[in-house]
Amino acid sequence: MIHPLVDRHTHLEGALDPAWVRAEAERRGLALPDPLEALWSGASVPFEGFIEAFLFGAALLDSREAVRAAVGAVAGRTRACGGSGFDLWASPHFLVAHRGQISLDAFWRGLEDGLAEAAAQGVRGCVVVDAVNHFGPKHGHSVLNLVLPELPPFVKGFSTGGLEGTPFRDWAPVFERARSAGLRIAAHAGENGPGSNVREAVLEGGVARIVHGIRADGATLELLAERGISVDICPTSNRALAADVVPHPLPRMLAAGVRCALGTDDPGVAPCDLGTEAAAARAMGLDATALETLRRNGAEDAWCLA
Repeated sequence: MIHPLVDRHTHLEGALDPAWVRAEAERRGLALPDPLEALWSGASVPFEGFIEAFLFGAALLDSREAVRAAVGAVAGRTRACGGSGFDLWASPHFLVAHRGQISLDAFWRGLEDGLAEAAAQGVRGCVVVDAVNHFGPKHGHSVLNLVLPELPPFVKGFSTGGLEGTPFRDWAPVFERARSAGLRIAAHAGENGPGSNVREAVLEGGVARIVHGIRADGATLELLAERGISVDICPTSNRALAADVVPHPLPRMLAAGVRCALGTDDPGVAPCDLGTEAAAARAMGLDATALETLRRNGAEDAWCLA
């Protein structure tokens, strides 16, 4: 059986087409930040530099059309690699409430437009609302206050990202509220924080999905495998933002039975696609059987195909 190819983790704000970003920056008279130029060239930058580059693109998402274009970039990148789906992380509270650069209605409509266009081209997508871990649980509740009253059907999950600065046990009430509203729960953990965050996110936060998790120790990998927790792995992003984690643990994670799958994370910031991520996995020594396992896990655990 040939399983659908799915981009299991990509961020709306970090997936804009670089050519579109350059054109928009020129049109608005904005200088591109040095970290963004560095990342486009394949260089590594500190996490703070990555955030600067990420936020530059996010600031351009100030209209329904811009959001639609961002989704279109994701869909086009996925389709060009033979993919048929993507799970798309998006941060409405940051754009709508924190920055005040777009209305929630325009934001939802831009996503709806882009997802409809993708579906017409044979690519299915869904949205995971992303909150910022280091802003804390009060912020998480504010995100839910914003999105839950009129939640579109294409929103399937809730997640935390950003710096792993707040214990996941403190996020548990937020996660439970989102879960009670019918959303699936994920967390970025074990990327810019210690591997123990992965265990805490599962055992005390109650998350069903981990993004990255590359600092998890052997006992935590056993826990992930035992509980069938899916883990989104993004080699290009990991190389840019967690360069100290060598060798990459993906082969060890798969050998432990962890349900890993590939994603692109922020392909408009650190250029990549599903093809480059598969090539990176092969370069780690994974054979055709392991690559097929990644693809199968990607399809079976994808929220866009559920």
